[in-house]
Amino acid sequence: MSTFRKPVGPQPPKVYWRRRLLVGLGALAVIVIVILIVFRPGSGATAPKADAPVGKSSSTASPSPSAAAGAACVPARLKLVAVTDKTTYGAGEQPQISMSITNTGSADCTMNLGSTQQELIITSGSEQIWDSKDCQTAPVDTPSTLKPNVPITTPPIPWDRTRSSATTCDKTRPAVTAGGASYHLGVKMGDLKSKQTVQFILN
Repeated sequence: MSTFRKPVGPQPPKVYWRRRLLVGLGALAVIVIVILIVFRPGSGATAPKADAPVGKSSSTASPSPSAAAGAACVPARLKLVAVTDKTTYGAGEQPQISMSITNTGSADCTMNLGSTQQELIITSGSEQIWDSKDCQTAPVDTPSTLKPNVPITTPPIPWDRTRSSATTCDKTRPAVTAGGASYHLGVKMGDLKSKQTVQFILN
């Protein structure tokens, strides 16, 4: 009768023991390989690290709209000046009037420089003669970026040497006095007002 401890067969007992040992080692190796495949060491710890750089790069890919556009201009850091193309005008010559605004700060800022915000006022002594807001039609907004110490001048408009009135928009309005008469141009941009007026003469 053959037993596990005392194998019986034509070969010597040592041969059977060696065969059993090889079979056992082979089975053990298969089990170890299966365990390594199923439970790979460290495989779960590296996944979050792979995602981290992706999230970081996407958050810094582009600046925020507020940073790109710049902050709103501070009135205390703006210089507004009235502008005329001449100081003296001949008979029938129409003054070309405008305004210039400068950002005196150290960084870009944004401001609406449209005709909705512009106002040009002509006076003589204490009397108001003409105002660009009187009978203004189709004013528009023009959001703009002001660079530090770079003046922006509005397009000049001709003054037809007549009086204006908010109560009437007739095409025929009374002409102002000429013959060496002195007038002053003052300007506004929203709540900002030029500190000084510019004098000019009409002949």
